[in-house]
Amino acid sequence: MAVKTLFPVTRIHEPIRVDVDVQGGKVVDAWIGASLFRGFETILTGRDVRDAPLFVQRICGICSSAHAVAAAAALANACRVQPTPAGQYLISLIMAADFLQNHLRHFYLLVLPDYVTGPDIAPFFPRPKGDFRLPQKLNDEIFSHVRHALDLAARAHEMMALFGAKAPHQQTIMPTGVTERAATERLMAYGAILREIKEWVEKVYLPDVLTIAEYYQDYFTIGRGYGHLMSYGGFPEPVTGQQTFPAGMVENGGLPQPLDPARITENIHYGWYRDDRENRHPTEGRTIPAPEKSEAYSWSKAPRYGALPVESGPLARAWISGEYRRGISVMDRLLARAREALKICQAAQGWLERITPGAPTLAPYTPPPQGEGVALMEAMRGALGHWLRYQDGKISHYQVVTPTAWNFSPRDNLGQRGPVEQALIGTPVADPDSLIEVGRVIRSFDPCFTCAAHLITAPPDKVVIV
Repeated sequence: MAVKTLFPVTRIHEPIRVDVDVQGGKVVDAWIGASLFRGFETILTGRDVRDAPLFVQRICGICSSAHAVAAAAALANACRVQPTPAGQYLISLIMAADFLQNHLRHFYLLVLPDYVTGPDIAPFFPRPKGDFRLPQKLNDEIFSHVRHALDLAARAHEMMALFGAKAPHQQTIMPTGVTERAATERLMAYGAILREIKEWVEKVYLPDVLTIAEYYQDYFTIGRGYGHLMSYGGFPEPVTGQQTFPAGMVENGGLPQPLDPARITENIHYGWYRDDRENRHPTEGRTIPAPEKSEAYSWSKAPRYGALPVESGPLARAWISGEYRRGISVMDRLLARAREALKICQAAQGWLERITPGAPTLAPYTPPPQGEGVALMEAMRGALGHWLRYQDGKISHYQVVTPTAWNFSPRDNLGQRGPVEQALIGTPVADPDSLIEVGRVIRSFDPCFTCAAHLITAPPDKVVIV
């Protein structure tokens, strides 16, 4: 048994540690553990329920709009209210901009250093040992796109701020809409930046991903995992409720089936938590830390759908919508995310056209003294759920299950690995002191924004950035 440790791998919700057992040039087992407890669900208890959309955004600075929208939607569900049509469109436009900045940064900052060489500066240096296959001319051409991609990601933040007041951590999202007006000049400014990003996605981002795929064809067979995929659905149309991303569940790469939220549970067998029951639905979930628990190896619980570990994210959304079913792998995830960026651009253009400037973007509402609500939606990395309950206007119960929790969960009480743990099984490893192949699998799930994996090998003080 030759176990190698990569730590930290990600810093978006918490640092993530990956242990892989490499034998005969392949990964034969893997363990993924979140190594930081933050306790947002505990922090929210006792606070005014109307504060939830502002507090939960601090869970993550990369996908803050998703948490704001989920909290506002959960409160709307509890209060039996909904956004005005114009308010819903503005919420979708804020979310669309957040999706775009995330997808651009993911590929050009996190993924690219695993396939393209660059100068001796982060994130391209220290450079992992590995098979960099692109001809030098193509390598240099793709690298030359990095700076402008990041400029466009910053421009996407400007789009968010037009209706969210700031980015990250918006100030305007409410259960019944957005406090910002649908002013003509703001709609036009948003549209101008959107056209610029859409052109880049079509002419540069998508071709760059296709070029990487051409030279790394074997990664269409690496990183499959279980093949269980799930989407909560996202970007609803006002009034009709029809969603740009449909909800559904797929077992073992099959056809989509209707989603049943009652089948969602969280298991704590290998998490540093204690409870008299190992499996609970989030409506009755508990967050009681137990750092002394000897068999545990993660601060993440293990979300399951009907006892199944499921993958969520752009590939799951594309598969369930029927827009992409080539396969389930590292390269399929990268392609699905790039294609999704274009889909988001096209959808956002439609929302802009359907907004009537000056239409009401917010409706008054008063939360009843007590209530219970849930919001299931799609965030950048996948399925996001918020469950809340409040009494006398104060939060008495709050549970959040993030896409990272779904994808990077530990084992459960049945011994089933989490989705990424399973996806790592069988990954070929040319150099156990590099593990660049392992990094490629992990990053295809988009675990973080500022991702820096450290491989610790003998001697114990040797750290190699991968």
